[in-house]
Formats: sequence, structure tokens, C-alpha cells
Amino acid sequence: MTARVGVVTFPGSLDDKDAARAVSLAGAEPVALWHADADLKGVDAVVLPGGFSYGDYLRCGAIARFAPLMSELVPAARSGSLPVLGICNGFQILCESHLLPGALTRNSSLRFVNRDQVLRMENTRTAWTNDYTGGQEVLVVLKSGEGSYVADEETLDRLEAEDRVIARYVGGNPNGSRRDIAGITNEHGNVVGLMPHPEHAVEALTGPSTEGLGFFTSILGHLKAGAPAHA
Repeated sequence: MTARVGVVTFPGSLDDKDAARAVSLAGAEPVALWHADADLKGVDAVVLPGGFSYGDYLRCGAIARFAPLMSELVPAARSGSLPVLGICNGFQILCESHLLPGALTRNSSLRFVNRDQVLRMENTRTAWTNDYTGGQEVLVVLKSGEGSYVADEETLDRLEAEDRVIARYVGGNPNGSRRDIAGITNEHGNVVGLMPHPEHAVEALTGPSTEGLGFFTSILGHLKAGAPAHA
């Protein structure tokens, strides 16, 4: 049976169609999920895409966390039963929803950054990273104005100790993220937040590489195995 991966659309989402295409290219069925419906439609996993949910009013992701759909998503994700990938604005929403620790703040340059970016994969045991190998470098796209990951030292030390940093920036820190962190996971390994955009690196014609596709094929391998993710 083909895996069904939901892609949520909020007012202001920009990359939902790109995420759906990446899901399709990986071999799964993308399922459109609307922010105002408290219905996950029985999907096997969910992607929170990039963009500017609710216009980034108040702060990025602060309003989206209260969307009706999130009332269903948050408890399922927190229990470890629902794999969720938050990309860029989706990462911000995961932090605002307290599914992941820390926060995303203005880039240290105070400028929007749009560039091809190399990542080093650190934790390849999660539901969304298991198709990579530890230390592998992948080229994806970074485009954000508030992409600097911050947390207190105790939280950062815990993330390091529990191997919950899934990727770091290589070749210079583009936004001032603490400890070069580009993405993290929760304690179950089913929730992953990533600031760069792997969905823009899935086809040679339109992306800097096809190396972002591994995030989407990883979830298929995880679901097929039927095993719980491990952080």
C-alpha cells in the first residue's frame, strides 16, 4: 500500500506544492491538508512546509500553532506515533508548538538569506533522515530571514548529548544559528525541524542537486519498516 503523506497549507504557505511534489517523487501519495480542518485524513506522516504562515504576524509560526489542524497533529506527534517534518516556517511552527525546543530568530546579518547550502548530516536514525549516512554532506537550498536557531546552553548541551542535532551548516554559518545547527529532532526521532529546503533539491532540472530527496525517501523506509524512530 502506498504511504500517504499529508502536506499542510496555511494562509501564506509558499512551498506546499513543492513539498507535495517531493513526496510524489519519493514514491508516496501527497495528501493536501487544510489548516482550518481538524482532520489529518488518516495520513501516515505530515510535512509542515515553508512560507509565511498567517503572514508571520506576531512572530513566525506563533499563530499557526493554534490552527485547528494542529490540535490533532500536536498530540499525535508528541506521542511518537506521527512522523512530522517541519521545513523553514514549519520548523518555526514546531518550536512554537513546543514539539521541538528553542526558537528561530532573525538572521545575524539582519538580511534575508537565499543561497545553495551544504549540510552535514549528523543523526541518520530518525524517521526523516535514515536514507543518509552519518557525516554525509548534501547540497540543498536555504532561504529565510529568521533562520537563526537559538536555545539556552542547557538545552543545547542536552541536544548534543542526546544526538538530536540532525544536520549542521558547512562552509560557514549563514544565519548565526547556535553551534551551526540547521535541524534538530525530538526525543522519539519522529519530529524533525529543518531550516533549509530539501524539497527544492529533488530534481536536477530545477535544483542545485537531488540530494534533498533523501528526507522524503527516508520516511517511506521508516513507514515500510514499521519500526519506531530513534533519536
